[in-house]
Amino acid sequence: MRVIKVFFAVVAFLCLSVSCTGQRNIISVERSVVVVDSTFDSNPDREAVDFLSPYKASVDSIMRPVVGHLARTMSSDRPESLLSNLLSDILVWSASAYGETADFGVYNMGGIRASLPMGEVTFGDVLEVAPFENKICFLSLKGTDVKQLFREIAAVGGEGVSHSVRMCISADRKLLSATIDGKDIDDDKSYRIATIDYLSEGNDRMSAFAKHFDINSPSDESNDMRHIISNYFRTMEKNGIVVDAKIEGRVVVKGEK
Repeated sequence: MRVIKVFFAVVAFLCLSVSCTGQRNIISVERSVVVVDSTFDSNPDREAVDFLSPYKASVDSIMRPVVGHLARTMSSDRPESLLSNLLSDILVWSASAYGETADFGVYNMGGIRASLPMGEVTFGDVLEVAPFENKICFLSLKGTDVKQLFREIAAVGGEGVSHSVRMCISADRKLLSATIDGKDIDDDKSYRIATIDYLSEGNDRMSAFAKHFDINSPSDESNDMRHIISNYFRTMEKNGIVVDAKIEGRVVVKGEK
């Protein structure tokens, strides 16, 4: 059985100075990471274990089912990574279920909160990657706004973009070139994009998304990214496919190997 290590950023020391008026000011903040693993189970509190047991069974029944298998451990990083590539491709893959065809997909690095392990992938693993209530959505941008979007992606050093996108950025994070399906971006053309509703509002430094039109943004919980990612894994598993991804030059920094 794969050992799951849970990491908590749990320690915050707040030093308060109190004036004669009773005003409190934070003068410093420190934090550390405490790894919660088997070390803490050497002398379990039996009363606590018994109390939590029925709740643990309920949580395990939801979190432990295997949704698929992964060929390698995947994490997110800029300018391009295995996990960000996979998730943005999943957005495009999901389009047909909504009667959509997407020219490309965008998944923000900030929305990826964990790595995925090699081998069995459980629903709990997916939930750690996508813990928020972000939902899939489809929207259109004019070519000029797509260029702005890509400049904004370049400015932060890269985001998750799907297979059809190729971007080259400079070391100082300027957009040097960008293509979609091997073609230059047409200023007057409308492009259909698969992304998440959080980004569609222009959040996470991608303000170009706020210029969208013709949006399809389903609000039901079944459209949360955790369910869409899980559905992708289940579909691949049903077809006997071990999920994989690769680095293929979607976002390249000029001068870097």
